[in-house]
Order: sequence, then C-alpha cells, then structure tokens
Amino acid sequence: MTARFVLPPASAATEPPEVRGVARDQVRLLVARPSGVTHGRFADLPAVLQPGDLVVVNTSATVPAALAGTLPGGDLVGVHVAGPDDVRDGAAGAWVVELRRVDGSGPDRSGRPGLPVALPGGVLLTLRAPYPAPTDGWSRLWRAAVEPAVPLLPYLREHGKPVAYSYLARPRSLADYQTVYATEPGSAEMASAGRPFTTELLVRLMARGVAVAPIVLHAGLSSPELFEPPTPERFAVGEGTARLVTGARAGGHRVVAVGTTVVRALETATGEDGVTRPARGWTRLVLGEDRPARAVTGLVTGLHAPEASHLHLLDAVAGPALVDASYAAAVAGRYRWHEFGDSMVFLP
Repeated sequence: MTARFVLPPASAATEPPEVRGVARDQVRLLVARPSGVTHGRFADLPAVLQPGDLVVVNTSATVPAALAGTLPGGDLVGVHVAGPDDVRDGAAGAWVVELRRVDGSGPDRSGRPGLPVALPGGVLLTLRAPYPAPTDGWSRLWRAAVEPAVPLLPYLREHGKPVAYSYLARPRSLADYQTVYATEPGSAEMASAGRPFTTELLVRLMARGVAVAPIVLHAGLSSPELFEPPTPERFAVGEGTARLVTGARAGGHRVVAVGTTVVRALETATGEDGVTRPARGWTRLVLGEDRPARAVTGLVTGLHAPEASHLHLLDAVAGPALVDASYAAAVAGRYRWHEFGDSMVFLP
C-alpha cells in the first residue's frame, strides 16, 4: 500500500493549541463540499451546518494507557494498553497491549508468545497470542494475561500515563487529552476530532437548531507508523441517539459524526434498511468504498497520517475524490496534523 499524500516538514502539531496561544475552537477548519474547499476556524462550525442537522459526539474519556515495562534481562519497554481482550470482555486478567520502543519511535518487535513483561505494582504481563492473527508473521498488538488479575481502569489510573508519540514536544497531562464532553473512561487514545469543541460552541450549535447526541466508543491503539485496519472496539449507541439519527435522515437533514469513532459506532448500529437501532458490544466493522456509510452524511475529523486506515473510512463517507482534494488543500495550506492539530468537516 502506498501513501496517498506526502506530509510537508514540521506538519505535526507538537503541543496543544492552547500552548501556542490558540483557543481550542480557534484551530483551523477546512470545509469540504463537492463545490469546493473553503477555510476558516473551528468556531465557524455552527454557520456551516443547518437547523435540523444532527451532530453526534463520542463521550468516551481518555485513560492513562501507557505503562513502563521491564523485559527479562532488565531492558525497558513501553507498554500501551488498548483495553480488555474482546474475547474475554470483562475479565480482569486479559488485556490487549502493544510493546513500544522506549524512545517512542515505533513498535518494539521483540514480542513473542510467552514473553513476560514486569509492570509497576508487582504485576506480571505475559504475551499469549498476536492480536489479531498476523498476515505477515508479525503483529503489533498482543493478547496478554495479567497476574494478579487487577481491574484495568483503577490500575491504569494509579500507574499509567497518557499514550504519546514521538512527534510531541514533551509529555502532556491527561487533561490535555480530554474533550469537554468526555464522561465515560475507556479510550486508550483520545477521540481527538472532538477536542476543538468548547461548551460555548456546543451552546451555539443548539441555539442554531442543530441537535447534539452522544454515543460511546472506547478507542483502542492506532499506529502513526503502519498501514493497518481498525481492530475491534467497544461501543454503545443508545435508544435516544438511534431515534434521532433515523429521524434526521428521514427529515432530509445531515447526520454529522464527530470523528471516525462515531462513524464506526453509528454504522455498526445501522442496518441495510438504513435504520439506526440501539446497539452495544464490540464492533469489527471496517468501512471503505466497498462498504459506504448508510447513516452518516457528514464528518468532523482531525487530519490523519498518509498511512492511516482512517482515510478509507473518510472515503466511505465523503468519497475518495473529495478526500484527496481536501488533503491536497490541507498540505498546500500548511495545516497541522495529529491530535492537537487542525480540523476538517466533510459535507458531501
């Protein structure tokens, strides 16, 4: 697989916009329509949408999912915890993890079945099997057993730090990785498309007649270095949100997902008949040109790396031509990438 565009030098947002003196809702916003691309600020979003449109947000909160591990022999290794094992959902001693190089530059490839990794607090992590089954003889993620079987979220709160990658200038606090509406802890990485929202902006949306509804999808671990499809993730679409989504579509209004996590949750809950129904559990849905969106007709998103599988999900909502044109404009306009960067809204 080849990259669809080339990032210019120094394109990564290396710190939150507030550190640069820019308010959350003042990051740049690229508005992509079939008629063309325009540029503004995220605070302009209410003017971009229409009364009757529905904005759906992900209320999952980010947890401190990065741990310091020690390999046999004493070498240090980073351990990122994606969440509980979907096969043993709810089991305290079954996690999905990624080993990372301690300098943050990429995955650590030393993992093998049976490898023990010592974690803080006297916990022993033992790799069991690749997750999912690898196609090239190597897997970034692993199913792992944990002894003693500590509850995941309390353990991470005590011993973990936020997952961070090498493009950041320095480590950030967990508060930097939360949206203003985050209420349900569970995401290993921030559902970052919603980070530019402020409470004032949400009020302005509602005052314009744009409804806002929640879903929950606990995001796992992406990889900024590798092409790979999304892995199973836990989600919940409630009855109220399902009813609002179906009603908005029936009324000819847009359903605007805030982030790829929301798209994945809503599309999992939407049948071939186009009706969105309450649903919860694990989603394994992979969207792309061969499985276009059925419920979502607009998308607010951050800027994804050239290697990210998220681009295929964008194609499923907006079509590859509009996605490619938008990224070409973002590259030319020197937009900032990654979780603390600028934003796009696709309105196909």
